[in-house]
Amino acid sequence: MNLRSRLNLIIVQALIFSLMLALGGRLFYLQVSASVKYQDAALSIQSRDVVNPAIRGAIVDSSGIPLAMDRPGLVISVDRSTIDKLPNKGLNVLNRVAKLVGKKPESVFITTRLCGELPSSKNAGCWKGTRFQPIPVTRTATKEQALKVLENSDLFPGVSARSIPVRSYPAMAGENAAHVLGYVGSVSETDLLNSGKNYYREESIGKDGLEFEYDDYLRGRAGIKTVTVDRVESVTRQAKSTPAISGFNLVTNLDARLQAATEEALRTSVLRSKSLGYRADGGAAIVMDVNSGKILALASYPTYDPNIWQVGLTQSQAKNLYSEDSGVPALSRPLQGMYAPASTFKTISVVAAMDAGYDMNSTYKCPSRVQIGDREFGNFELKSQGTMNMQKAIAVSCDTIWYKIAYDEWVRDGGLSPHSGLHDYFFTAARGFGLGKVTGIDLPSEASGRLPDRQWKENFYQEYKNYYCNFKKRAKKSDLTPYLIEIARENCLDGNIIRAGDAVNFSIGQGDTLMTPIQMVQTYAAIANGGTIYKPEVARAVVKSNGEVVKEFTPQVVAENMLPKKAVKFLHKALRSVVTDGTAAAVFSSFPVTVAGKTGTGQDLSKNKDGSAKDDTSWFASFAPIKKPKYAVVMVVSQGGFGSSISAVGVRDIYAALYGVVDGAIDPTKKIFPNGIPTKLPKVDPKNVKLVTP
Repeated sequence: MNLRSRLNLIIVQALIFSLMLALGGRLFYLQVSASVKYQDAALSIQSRDVVNPAIRGAIVDSSGIPLAMDRPGLVISVDRSTIDKLPNKGLNVLNRVAKLVGKKPESVFITTRLCGELPSSKNAGCWKGTRFQPIPVTRTATKEQALKVLENSDLFPGVSARSIPVRSYPAMAGENAAHVLGYVGSVSETDLLNSGKNYYREESIGKDGLEFEYDDYLRGRAGIKTVTVDRVESVTRQAKSTPAISGFNLVTNLDARLQAATEEALRTSVLRSKSLGYRADGGAAIVMDVNSGKILALASYPTYDPNIWQVGLTQSQAKNLYSEDSGVPALSRPLQGMYAPASTFKTISVVAAMDAGYDMNSTYKCPSRVQIGDREFGNFELKSQGTMNMQKAIAVSCDTIWYKIAYDEWVRDGGLSPHSGLHDYFFTAARGFGLGKVTGIDLPSEASGRLPDRQWKENFYQEYKNYYCNFKKRAKKSDLTPYLIEIARENCLDGNIIRAGDAVNFSIGQGDTLMTPIQMVQTYAAIANGGTIYKPEVARAVVKSNGEVVKEFTPQVVAENMLPKKAVKFLHKALRSVVTDGTAAAVFSSFPVTVAGKTGTGQDLSKNKDGSAKDDTSWFASFAPIKKPKYAVVMVVSQGGFGSSISAVGVRDIYAALYGVVDGAIDPTKKIFPNGIPTKLPKVDPKNVKLVTP
């Protein structure tokens, strides 16, 4: 072998030795230095988490009465890791379970299947967790059913019965509060995509109302037990376990007794309206502390039992919740219902007129009709009420005075050709009260109402111009009337312009103007307290089980000094006149509480589902007492008829409950807040609370 060959051999040997050394070093690193890291990685691949949801915090009223709480419930569950090893994969056992709990066998089968095991078209109700988590078949088992499982383990292998917390809405004062409290439900795929929430499939989370809004506090932290499994998915050992941590409790500003009384007053008003021949398809009522924005009661009608979400919705129940025929019980009318405010809006028009320089002490004519352009605008029931000052005009709810003022101001602003220095007193006043914007209440899905000012008009025109310009082709045959065809033609040409008719309708809360009940109560609370707009607030504080305060919610001011003192003084006098000498005088005759308020009867020109014309919207907005006001109370009944005969009566009943009015006199022992609205936080102990009668 020559020298060159030897040199090549040495180089090859050195290369092989280097490779062996590198491989040895890497093997040492993987097996010794980095063994812990890769053991954890392998464990994560072969591990499964068993989730133990935490006990959810209670929601209580301002005196500590539970409105929502976890109660002990019995669940019958199936362990797939055991039952899958049985003959026929435990199908016979599942059939026995179905018979025991009164369900169809196919329903129990689907309930105990992982969602990935079933076709997407047939996986409704499938299990979203793992096969190592006990899969609930029913959460409302009876003691007899649970004992049958426990005493007959040979007939029910892999089936367990145990106590679990179940969300409950106990209605201890007879309250419902479904639209305030909301409900909890299973984690959805959309929820799991929210990386900031760290949800587990097996958890229940807030889906609506306070349950949703304060879910981060109420939910607590789930306990996790991690088990390792082999390649056939048999559990080999428990790797680690962390205990569940209970959620915090939520104290609200609600009073359970007042909530029950408000709901009953609203229900009675709707039924009274129906008895008078009106459709009365729903309504809302709200009580607010005018000096803080605290929501003391909030009712929506029709409503539903919030406990149905825990028992399990049937198909008919789910359909009924969103059915127009049943009044859409799922709709939260205090926040999502939008109605023409009608004459309740005239308080805002007063502010506009005063800003424009009109003297409230001067006299004005209230004729039966006013000619605006080529159209006549009539007074309510076409009555001529003579000459009067503005206080009486508010008391008797004259419309034609406002038509004339609004028209004159529209002309001064340039009419169809508005000039650059226009004032838009009416739009500006409405904007000052927050119309067209959400109030920011701490509940989800609030509607903004509608402020049909110049910007809204322009936006609407751009969106619907093509429809109006092709009205004859795109409209229904039933809508092709000469009147609607002419309206469409005008809207096609200049639908973005505020016309005289828009201006005069706006001044009395009609036309395109829409308000929610929560906006209305916020407005009247601001009038009551002298011009401060508060953000409505349901929550009072978040507290631990030991009473330690986690977070306290203090009143939030949205706007201050938005009413001149002379406007406040005039409105207080005028709104009191409505109750003593005006449209609500008959309802509040001899009533011992000095209520100030305004009736409203709003026209709705749209049609019902069956094609019939809609009945008027009944409003009453108020505050009391007239000296040092404390409460603002608003009620609206959709298609309820007159404000004076329906909603005003309902509001009177709410004040009667608040002040303990019995047989026309105040009984101090029956007042809901004998010592004023609570300022101190109550002790929260859902397990030890006395039943409160409404």
